[in-house]
Amino acid sequence: MTFSIHGLPVARGIAIGRAVVVGSTRMDVAHYFIEPAQIVAELERVRDARDAAVHEIHRMQESIEQMGPKDTPHELRALLDVHLMLLQDEELEEGVKYWIKERLYNAEWALVSQLEVVSRQFDEMEDDYLRERKADLEQITDKILQAMRGMPSQLAPPSEAGASKGEQQALMLEDKTDVPLILVAHDLSPSDMLHFKQSVFAGFVTDVGGKTSHTAIVARSLDIPAVVGARLSSHLVKPDDWVIIDGDSGVIVVDPSPIILAEYTYRQRQVVLARGRLQRLLHTPAVTRDGEKVELLANIEMPDDAANAVASGAVGVGLFRSEFLFMGRQGDLPNEDEQYLAYRSAVEGMQGLPVTIRTVDVGADKPLDDALRDTAHLNPALGLRAIRWCLSDPAMFLTQLRAMLRAAAHGQVRILIPMLAHASEIRQTLSMVDHARAQLDNRGVPYGDVQIGAMIEIPAAALMVKLFLKHFDFLSVGTNDLIQYTLAIDRADETVAHLYDPLHPAVLGLLANTIEQGRLAGKPVSVCGEMAGDPQLTRLLLGLGLRSFSMQPAQILSVKQEVLRADASKLTPWAQEVIADEHPASLLIES
Repeated sequence: MTFSIHGLPVARGIAIGRAVVVGSTRMDVAHYFIEPAQIVAELERVRDARDAAVHEIHRMQESIEQMGPKDTPHELRALLDVHLMLLQDEELEEGVKYWIKERLYNAEWALVSQLEVVSRQFDEMEDDYLRERKADLEQITDKILQAMRGMPSQLAPPSEAGASKGEQQALMLEDKTDVPLILVAHDLSPSDMLHFKQSVFAGFVTDVGGKTSHTAIVARSLDIPAVVGARLSSHLVKPDDWVIIDGDSGVIVVDPSPIILAEYTYRQRQVVLARGRLQRLLHTPAVTRDGEKVELLANIEMPDDAANAVASGAVGVGLFRSEFLFMGRQGDLPNEDEQYLAYRSAVEGMQGLPVTIRTVDVGADKPLDDALRDTAHLNPALGLRAIRWCLSDPAMFLTQLRAMLRAAAHGQVRILIPMLAHASEIRQTLSMVDHARAQLDNRGVPYGDVQIGAMIEIPAAALMVKLFLKHFDFLSVGTNDLIQYTLAIDRADETVAHLYDPLHPAVLGLLANTIEQGRLAGKPVSVCGEMAGDPQLTRLLLGLGLRSFSMQPAQILSVKQEVLRADASKLTPWAQEVIADEHPASLLIES
């Protein structure tokens, strides 16, 4: 039966495929297709891992027997019996075989896919005791996965084999599967998204999240359709369901009828044609009709993204989110040489164009590791994050600064400092940069000149922007957090997503003043938040005087098209009317 789920559209386009439903805690399981010749080997991996888990339980049972009944509770004995029974369950075994033999999933992917199928059966049981056995099933699945980690597959995932994104998509569309796959999950952490960037999925849906949550931002960088905040989607959608993602309207259609499927297939082709037309603008300079030059920069997460930025027509990197180098490492932070090589790779990948590297910005919605997520404080978004965290760990901060300075010897590097709000933080930060230079001088290590910039993302910073302009070479407005903090809206919370408004008069007032003060001081101001990549806001930002936009590479050509159509001189008085109005959105629509 066809039904639809509504969420928040965060990455445009149409995706049609079969659903892969996973628990967010198991997103780090490798997802890749195997060759038919690998079926037997993958089946053996599952069987050997299951046997290892069975052997472990037998050893525990033997230990219990030796201890005697007085020293071990009856419940523990019963629990081990249940785990042993589940490990030897025929439905679990046959289901895993199906995913490997018929769908050519790798062993780990097959196991978590069958876990999802069986888990739903437990959810539907009326008996409370039987329904609670789902937790036992998840535990024994984890045991098998742990055992499997010591039994590497002979076939490496495409990402590990060095395949490009295009090659991975080609693998997905080969005879291994006749349709793309859609990932459906409760949530995806930023570290999950790192796995996603090398995966076979053509789009994704999550139960939670907002339009500018980091999950959404990475989705836009992947240029694949995505919907977040689609509550209960991971419960309503079943594995292997046909799913349509409408990334333009935020609708997920499940089990579509032939008529609906035909309509969306047509729309999907139209999207492809429209993108093809935009490609004609690739080498056209971004200049308005009245001759104003506009700088279109790219936001990237990893060094390899530089190639995509160049291919998209970016004239530089306006935001390299360096924290993605730190994530998913279980506390083992990258050392100076590792960071230096990563930053150097990005700089060289941009072929002489400037690269703006933001110092590590971790916080509430993007902890270094999921296990380290801050649950102790009432509001981690207002706690020890970004520059506050860096200044609290001088050794870590100096390591990153030295790596950035060293990378500047190979090209144009700008260092961007996030979440500054106090004069004392400005002094400390600039002092740390000087200290990092001195350390490199003492070691005789070459480094380059850098410009130092500040992010304007806290209302306090926007209100004291003149002080920032005295100390920094450039400013970059992080509109995502500026909106969040100005309106007291958690940008990752779908329950208040309707209140997250980039056109709120207070937000526009802070943004307009920052751009104007930068112009008066003769220092460049860019916008690197999601407002910069929204073509519907391009004319307004041009009218406010913005001439430097930084966005996900996939959005550059759409924004460039708006720039080429615009007459900046005529937009200026209109933009002033917009920011002075009580309902700016209405004037934007009328225009």
